[in-house]
Amino acid sequence: MSLISSALKRINPSPTIAISNKARELKAAGRDIIALSAGEPDFDTPDNIKEAAIAAIRRGETKYTAVDGIPELKAAICRKFKRDNDLTYKPSQVSVGTGGKQVLFNALVATIDPGDEVVIPAPYWVSYPDIVEFCGGKPVPAMTRLEDNFKLKPEVLEAAITPKTKWLIFNSPSNPSGAAYTFGELKALTDVLVKHPQVWILTDDMYEHLVYDDFKFVTPAQVEPRLYDRTLTMNGVSKTYCMTGWRIGYAAGPEVLIKAMGTLQSQSTSNPSSIAQWAALEALDGPQDFIAANNKVFKERRDLVVSMLNQTKGLTCPKPEGAFYVFPSCAGTIGKTTPSGVKIETDEDFATQLLEAEGVAVVHGSAFGLGPAFRISYATATSDLEEACRRIQRFCGSLG
Repeated sequence: MSLISSALKRINPSPTIAISNKARELKAAGRDIIALSAGEPDFDTPDNIKEAAIAAIRRGETKYTAVDGIPELKAAICRKFKRDNDLTYKPSQVSVGTGGKQVLFNALVATIDPGDEVVIPAPYWVSYPDIVEFCGGKPVPAMTRLEDNFKLKPEVLEAAITPKTKWLIFNSPSNPSGAAYTFGELKALTDVLVKHPQVWILTDDMYEHLVYDDFKFVTPAQVEPRLYDRTLTMNGVSKTYCMTGWRIGYAAGPEVLIKAMGTLQSQSTSNPSSIAQWAALEALDGPQDFIAANNKVFKERRDLVVSMLNQTKGLTCPKPEGAFYVFPSCAGTIGKTTPSGVKIETDEDFATQLLEAEGVAVVHGSAFGLGPAFRISYATATSDLEEACRRIQRFCGSLG
C-alpha cells in the first residue's frame, strides 16, 4: 500500500516556485543572479494598510473569526465589486480565503467530480490544471496564438466545450502573458458561454487594476449579466496592493457555491489571518491613488523590456495590456547550440542554459502550457531589468 495518495500523485510542485528557489540557492552560493521568475510586486505594502494591521493587533483582533471572512471585510468586498465592476453582491455571496489560490482550490474541490472537464486557455497560470487534476477532473487546454497576443478566440472556446465541461477558468489580465480582453473581445466569448448553460465561469481578476495605456478592465459577469448566476468572480489584495505575503483572496458568486466553499474551508484552514483581514479592509476602502503611481513605473518597465527583447536575436515579444509579465517566443533559438556545445531543443533548455550562462532566472513557457516561450516578471528594479535584458541579448547572440 502506497503512503502517498493517488490524488497527490496527479500534481506537481509549482515550477515558478521551484525556479525562484533555484535562483535563491545560486545567489546564496555567490552567483550573480537576476531573478525574473517571481510574480510579486517589488513595491512595499502602503503604510496605511500596515497601520491598520497594527491597530487591529492593538485592539485585540487576534482571535478566530468567521470561517470565510469577517463581516466588515465582506461588506468592503461588496462595495468594491459595486464600485469597480458594477456588480451587486450580498455578504452571503462572498468568500474570503488565505490567498486567491485557496479560493480557487475551494471552488474546484467543492464542485468537480471525476471526469468533469475544465476549459483553461493556454498559456495559463501553472496551478489551474494541477488543481483540476487533484480533483479528478480533466483540464482541457484551449490554445491561443502569439499572433493573437495570446487571447482566446470564440471559435476555439466553442470547440473546447463538450457536454462534460463544468467550468471555464478565465484570467484577464493574464499570468503569464499579460494579455487583457477588451469589452468587445470578452463579449464574443460570453456569447459562446450563454449557449452552454452547463458551463460555470471561474474568473481570476487578480491583476484587474494593473493595466496600461488607458485600457478599460471588464469582467465576464459585468459584460454579460445572463452569466451572473453561474460565475465566480475571484480577486485579492496580493498584486494591486502589494500584499502577497498577507495571503488574502476573495470571491463572490451564487450562495450555494459560496456555502459549499465555506464548508470545505471549515475543515481545512478555517479562517484566514484575522490581522490580514483587517489590513485587507483598509486596502479596499482606503486611498487608491498609489495604484496609478505604481502602474506608471510598471508601464515604463514593460516598454523597456518589450523593446529590448524585440531587439534580441531569435526572440519575439508582444506588448501586453496588463499584469507585470511578458511572454516572449524563443522559437528562433530552438535547434541552436550554446558556446559550450549544448543544443537548445526546448524552451526549458533555453531557460536552463540562460540561468547557467548569464545568471538570469526566467520560467519556461511549456510550464504554462504553451511553448517555445518564456515568462519574465518585470516587477523588479528597472536597473536589474536593463541588465537582465542585456544578458539575454548576449546569450541569444552567442547561440550558433
